[in-house]
Amino acid sequence: MHVHILGICGTFMAGVAALARAAGHRVTGSDRAVYPPMSDQLAALGIELVEGYEAGQLEPAPDVVVVGNVMSRGMPVVEALLDSDLPYASGPEWLARELLPGRRVIAVAGTHGKTTTTSLLAWILDQAGLAPGFLIGGIPENFGVSARLGDGEVFVIEADEYDTAFFDKRAKFLWYRPRIAIVNNLEYDHADIYPDLAAIRWQFHQLLRGLPGNGRLIVPAGDPEIERLLAMGYWTPVETTGSDPAAGADWLASATAGELRLRHRGRSLGKSGWPLLGRHNAENAAAAIAAAAAVGVEPARALAALERFAGVKRRLQLRGEFGGVRLYDDFAHHPTAIRRSLAALRDAAGGRLLVILEPRSNSMRLGTHREALAPALAGADRAWVYVPPDLDWDLDAALAGTADSCGELDAIVAGVVAAARPGDSVVVMSNGGFGGIHARLEAALTERARHV
Repeated sequence: MHVHILGICGTFMAGVAALARAAGHRVTGSDRAVYPPMSDQLAALGIELVEGYEAGQLEPAPDVVVVGNVMSRGMPVVEALLDSDLPYASGPEWLARELLPGRRVIAVAGTHGKTTTTSLLAWILDQAGLAPGFLIGGIPENFGVSARLGDGEVFVIEADEYDTAFFDKRAKFLWYRPRIAIVNNLEYDHADIYPDLAAIRWQFHQLLRGLPGNGRLIVPAGDPEIERLLAMGYWTPVETTGSDPAAGADWLASATAGELRLRHRGRSLGKSGWPLLGRHNAENAAAAIAAAAAVGVEPARALAALERFAGVKRRLQLRGEFGGVRLYDDFAHHPTAIRRSLAALRDAAGGRLLVILEPRSNSMRLGTHREALAPALAGADRAWVYVPPDLDWDLDAALAGTADSCGELDAIVAGVVAAARPGDSVVVMSNGGFGGIHARLEAALTERARHV
């Protein structure tokens, strides 16, 4: 089968492409914005890419067109597709129809922590010999790819609540029909899709309505929003996780100085070497271990696997040290994620903390989180926020003096290089390519060190 994917370079759609290729299909695709790491993954798989969304890419006709949720009416290729008799489906629909039947699906959902939790879980299951399939919205360093078909029964998927396609406005995760689900947390996001938190909560409730009675639902203990979600109804055994002993979680994880400790219902299950930073990642680990236990993996085996977990690209990833300055790359783009990442670095890195933020998500660009932006950045010693050219709200007023705003990447790089001292940490926060600013910083910091 020839599968042509529109919007192929998104994290989810690139994973669908990899799975389709592994299943033996011929895969091609197109996108408008191509940048690593997904573009590198597609190139390594030998998948042919077309730049742009012109109608001619549908000739010769593929067997099916898989439509990413970046596509919209009015795009030439979309109009040509609808005018034709070609079969088409959304990415989640195609995945559910062609690849998930017969698999035991574990879905990892929530506003924050999905990518890391899914990666941790896939690695635990892999090291336990279950040969899981997976689809992750990032690239775990242990696997080097975001998706794998797998030989085992279990399939782990990062379950996004974003809408499915221009012709299907339900949350993507409703297609997966999981037997086990993790819901890490629930906050307002995706303001371009959902009018309020209640609308998002309703989508999560639909996910819970589809969980079987012999499945498992894993949620954080003591989270008011999760409690509101559960109050809407659930029909599946629930286990709770957390890092705060006062919350009374079934699975309790705590991390200090490179060590993770785990307790289950008050009983110590042991400890593990732990490479990740932050309390939030200890919570992610607890959820992953609980889900692995639900498919028969002993916690001791899960803890042993965590010692060899190498992290995820762009999730508080240390790119290296340049002229004595540590440079981190982080995907954080929601105020809560920004705050948690900065708290983790503050606890672990030492030295001053310098932050560069691109407000690139739709919610950020709409100004939904403007009041939370300054408090989120308060954990930095110095911060720079990029001003997109089409931003239509007052960023300086929102920052309230907590950060410098600038519309030129070269000026941001120059400012950071001038301010950074050996021993400092610089973290770049963006959910996109950010104009290659990471490489620019590496080069500029290295060059400065040569002349000191």
